[in-house]
Parts: sequence; structure tokens; C-alpha cells
Amino acid sequence: MKIRILTIGQKMPSWVTTGVEDYLKRIQPFVQTQIIEIPMAKRGKNDSEADILKYRQIEGDAILAALKNNEVLIALEVGGREMSTERLADTMKGWMLEGHDIVLAIGGPDGHSDAVRKKAAWHWSLSKLTLPHPLVRVMLIEQLYRAMSINHNHPYHRAG
Repeated sequence: MKIRILTIGQKMPSWVTTGVEDYLKRIQPFVQTQIIEIPMAKRGKNDSEADILKYRQIEGDAILAALKNNEVLIALEVGGREMSTERLADTMKGWMLEGHDIVLAIGGPDGHSDAVRKKAAWHWSLSKLTLPHPLVRVMLIEQLYRAMSINHNHPYHRAG
């Protein structure tokens, strides 16, 4: 199993890059993981609802174009399924047993396109809180690492 994180947006603050790179190094012994940044569609100052739909479509098309055969798409978004870290660890065990490569998609500031939502095997929310996209990157890779730590009895995750 391999995990790819497709994320809309580039040029992250240094604290995001540092955090993501740290957890990417940590997770590699457990599961090959890669982050691919997809450029955000150019936005204007006074965008209409039609403009926002167009941006979603452009970004969604880029996400779908980046998918490979045998990859299962999971869309991160508000309103998705929430789960505990322990449940994520169990879910990741299932992914490994099924042998599918996983793509976790983080949409742009306007969310995912309908096409991405339809293609996604399921939808995942990291929190009921509205989170800034740079923070989502760090939280996501940390939770993936923590789940793999649980599955490999690594001391990083300590219950209680």
C-alpha cells in the first residue's frame, strides 16, 4: 500500500513545511507516503458563485487527473465521516490488507467539486471545526503517522 496526499495550494508557511517534512520522514518506514501540491485556481477579489463553481471544477479536474489506477480516493471535507485515531488505525489496517493505494484529497478554499465528491470512496472530516488548509496538512500527516504507530506498537501513541 502507498498513500498519496493531493492538496490544492502551494507556497506554505515554513512551519507547515517543517511539520509535514518531519512526519513524512517518520511515516516512511511504515508506509510509503507522498504529498503532491496542485496549484490553486486563480481567484479574483469579487468572485461570483459561478466563478467559485469554476474554481472548484478546475481544481477537481486536476485532482482527478492525478489519480492512478488502483488508487482509492478519499475526500477530506467538512461534513465527512469523523473517526478516532484508533479507528483510523483499524481503517489503515484494512487498506493494507486490501492492497489498494490510497489518495487523500484536500480541496481548495471552496471545497471539492461534485466530480471529486462522486468519485470518492468516502468522505473524511478531521474535525467539526473549520480548519485552515495549511493546518490540515500537518494534522493529516500526523494522524496517519500516529495510526501507523499504533499498528506497529510504536511508543509514539500512548493511550490515556
